[in-house]
Order: sequence, then structure tokens, then C-alpha cells
Amino acid sequence: MSTTALSLVLLAGFIHALWNIAAKKAGGDVRFVGLTSLIMAFVWAPVGIWFAKDVFIQWGPLEWGLVSFSGVLHVLYFITLLRGYRKADLTVVYPIARGSGPLISAGIAIIFLGEHLSLFGAAGILAVVGGVFFIAGGPKIIALLRQEHAHTPEQTRIYKGFSYGLLTGVFIAAYTVLDAYAVKIILISPILIDYFGNFTRLGILLPALLRDRAATCASWKKEWKYALVVATISPISYVLVLYAIQTAPLSHVAPAREVSMLFAALIGGHLFDEGDRIARIIGALCIAAGVIALGVS
Repeated sequence: MSTTALSLVLLAGFIHALWNIAAKKAGGDVRFVGLTSLIMAFVWAPVGIWFAKDVFIQWGPLEWGLVSFSGVLHVLYFITLLRGYRKADLTVVYPIARGSGPLISAGIAIIFLGEHLSLFGAAGILAVVGGVFFIAGGPKIIALLRQEHAHTPEQTRIYKGFSYGLLTGVFIAAYTVLDAYAVKIILISPILIDYFGNFTRLGILLPALLRDRAATCASWKKEWKYALVVATISPISYVLVLYAIQTAPLSHVAPAREVSMLFAALIGGHLFDEGDRIARIIGALCIAAGVIALGVS
């Protein structure tokens, strides 16, 4: 991976951690997703229009199909992630989602897109996955799940965190591979696939927003500050990743994105302020080592 691509991934990871913490604090549902998409459409309109003015009329069914499908997958990802945040702990949902998604993406890139991975790169992916496991409190979680008295409230919450995290990871892998194909093979601008995919998200969410307008307005009054943060910075993190994918293998970029785990843990206070400090420090070191390995392989 080139220095430029690695730098883009590192910056994207930092921004990604910021908006995930804002989304967690919002504690919103589909209404929060809708408000975020609406704000995003207005905030990023000048950029979207500028990049679209020369290529918009050249798009055919393939380009519009990819953009629309990408929007659908992003909606499913965002709703699943937020529901997981409401039902379980961020320290379980976020690591499982961020660990499983890139791992699946890398596997698909190697098997179906013909990408090659060196032993050093493979070791980097394993280190990242191991780091995610430790930061998620893996050893403690496994011990709790193996207790004789099953289905305690804590166990139930962990099960939910794993389930929502893994499902979120599947959607991450799906939209990552699709968007990688769009920007790398079809040569759609990363900015355009993200911006116009947002209108698909709005179209899908609109019926839910209008079904109970009073609840929607109440939700927006409560969560608009967090929605503004997410709408403003989340597109930056993903567009940076897509630009990195244009010049580097998806099987390298997808796992390297997990540097966001380090930032999320540090900024959110989940690395040093909660239990299992040693396990989380080991996890942080593993992720750092893995990202470095992917960067130089």
C-alpha cells in the first residue's frame, strides 16, 4: 500500500471514530438516519453538484444501478448499527462490526476480484482481527458466555451485541465490495457514489419519517446536533477510503480501516476507562502492528 493510500486510511479512521461516537451519544433510530441523510444532502450539495456537472448526463443504467444499490446497503448498515447501539454496548457492537466487515471484504477481494495477499499481509489481517477481539473484551465475553447460568441479562446483552455487530459487518462488506467495484472498475467518482447514494437512502426512509410526524419532529429536536456532526464528517471518512481503494488493493485497505478502533477506544474512553485494560492494550498493539504490516506489504 502506498504512503498516500495509508495516510488516507489513517485520516479516515480518525474521522470514522468521531462520528460513531456522536451516533452512539444520539441513541437515535431510523429518524436519526433520515435527519442525517437530509442534512447531508444540503451540506454536501455544492461539492456533489460540482463533481456531477460534467459526468452526470453520461451515466447509464449500470452507474445508476450501482449508486442506488449502494444507497440501499448503506441504509441497512446504518439502521442495524444504531439498533445495535440501543440494544447492546458500543464496545461489543462496534468492534465486531468493524472486525467482521473488513475481514469478509478482504476474503471476497481475494477470491472473486483476483487480488493477491502476501504472507506478511495475511499476518497483518490476522493481527487486526485479533486486536479487534481483544479490544471487544473477547476473553471476558467468552468466559461470561460459558457460565453455567445462561441467559443472564449481561449474557443476553452480549449475545445481542454479537448478533447486531456481525449483521452490521455483513452490510459493511457488501457495500465496501460494491463501492470498490464502482470506483475502481467502473471509475465512478467516490464523491458521487456517496453523495447520490444518499438520495436513495432518503427515498427509502421517507415513509418511516412521515408515518409519525410528531415523533419525527421530537426526535429531530433532540438529536439534531449529533446528526449535524455525523452528516458533516461521515462522508469525508468514507470518500477518503474509496480514494485509497482506487490506488491500493481492497484486501489491504479494508482491514487497515480498523485503525478507527484505536481512535474510538481512545476518544470514547473505552480503552483505559473500562475493565480488561491489559487485554485492550494488547488489542491496540495488535491492530497497530497489523495496519503497519498491511501498509508495507
